[in-house]
Amino acid sequence: MVFDIFETLTFACLVLLLGFFIVKKVKFFQDYNIPEPVVGGFFVAIGLYLMYHFTGKSFTFETTLQSSMMLVFFSSIGLSADFARLKKGGKPLVIFVLLTGSFIFLQNVFGISVAKLVGLDPSYGLIAGSITLTGGHGTGAAWADDLTKTFGISGATELAMACATYGLVMGGIIGGPVAKYLLKKNKLKQKVTEDGNEQEQENFENPAFKRRINVRNMIETLTMLAICVALGQFLYLFFKGSWIELPNFVWCLFIGVIIRNVMAHMTTYIVNDHAVDVLGNTGLYLFLTIALMSLQLWHLAGLATQVLIVLLLQTALMVCFAIFVTYRVMGKDYDAIVLSAGHCGFGLGATPTAVANMQAITDKYGPSHKAFLIVPMVGAFFVDILNNVFIKLFVSFLA
Repeated sequence: MVFDIFETLTFACLVLLLGFFIVKKVKFFQDYNIPEPVVGGFFVAIGLYLMYHFTGKSFTFETTLQSSMMLVFFSSIGLSADFARLKKGGKPLVIFVLLTGSFIFLQNVFGISVAKLVGLDPSYGLIAGSITLTGGHGTGAAWADDLTKTFGISGATELAMACATYGLVMGGIIGGPVAKYLLKKNKLKQKVTEDGNEQEQENFENPAFKRRINVRNMIETLTMLAICVALGQFLYLFFKGSWIELPNFVWCLFIGVIIRNVMAHMTTYIVNDHAVDVLGNTGLYLFLTIALMSLQLWHLAGLATQVLIVLLLQTALMVCFAIFVTYRVMGKDYDAIVLSAGHCGFGLGATPTAVANMQAITDKYGPSHKAFLIVPMVGAFFVDILNNVFIKLFVSFLA
C-alpha cells in the first residue's frame, strides 16, 4: 500500500502523538530519556513488520516529505547560528571535532577487526562501520556501488540500508540511557544558575517551553526557511560532481547561517528565535517519525549473523566511547553528559537523532547551551567531511 504526501503527513502526526502518549504513560521511557518520535516510530515499525510477516503486505510512505522536513530542520539550525554566539564554541568546538574524527577512525578499525575475527571480508567491516553508522542511509547508498566494484560485495546496497537502519534505531535508543547512567553516577541534578534559578531556555533545548509567537513572525520565519531550502537545493545540484560537492542539508544550513548573520549585523531586523525553534523542532520531529515508521525491519532479519555481531559490538563501542572518552574529554560536567548523548545519536544514527536525544535530556534536567551549539554544527557539517576522508583512506588501504 502506497501513501501519498498528505496521507503520510496524517499518519506521521498520529504516530508522533502516539509517541507522546506512550512516553507520558511509561515511566521507563521517561527515566531513560527516549525521544517521543523514536518511541512512536519504532512501535509502529514493529507493528508494520508483524503485518508484513503474517500477511505479506507492506506500506510505502512518501519520501519527499521526510527529506523536506530534514532540510527544514537543518535550515533552522543555520538560522539560529549567530556568529556572536558561535564564537562561544571556541576550543570545545575544536575538541569535539577532533573527538568525532577519532571515533570515526576507531569505528572503522574496530569494524574491520571484528569482521576478520568472525570470518568476514574486511570490507564488510567498513559497511558496518562509519559508512552506514556515522554516515547513515545517504552515505551508505552513495558508497555501495563503489564497494561492489572494488571488493565484489554481493548485495552491498541492501546490506548498507539494513546497517544504517540498525544504526538509526540504536542511535535513538542508547543516548538517553547513557545520559541517565552518567547523571546517576556523578550525582548531577537539574542545571541551575548561580542564584538557583533555572537557566533561560534557548533554541532547540526545550521544545515544550512556552514562547510568544504570532502569525507575522511565523510567516517571516517560514519565508526564510523556504529560501534556505530552495537555495540549498540549487547549490547542491549546481556543485554536484565537483570537488566541493556537499550534502544538500549542509548547503541549507550554510544559507541559514548567512541569512541569520546578514540580518543580525547588517540590518535592523531581528530574527525571531522562538518561531525558528517551533518550526525547526516540528521539522525535526516529523523527519524522525517518518524515518522510523518507514523502516522496513524485515531487512534487518536478513542480516548475516556475523554482520549482526559486528553491529552489536559497534553499539557497545559507541556506549563505551561516549561514557569513558566523550564525557571525560568534554569536561565531565552536565554539558559533557548532553554532548555524550548527542554523540551517540550521530555516531550511530544521524544528527536529527542526536538533537532529539539531547532535547529529551534538557527537557527534563535543564538546558545545555554548549551542547546545542556544538553538536548540530559538528554533526551537520564536520562529520560528513571527516567521514568521507576516512572512508576513502580505508577503502584505498583495503583495495
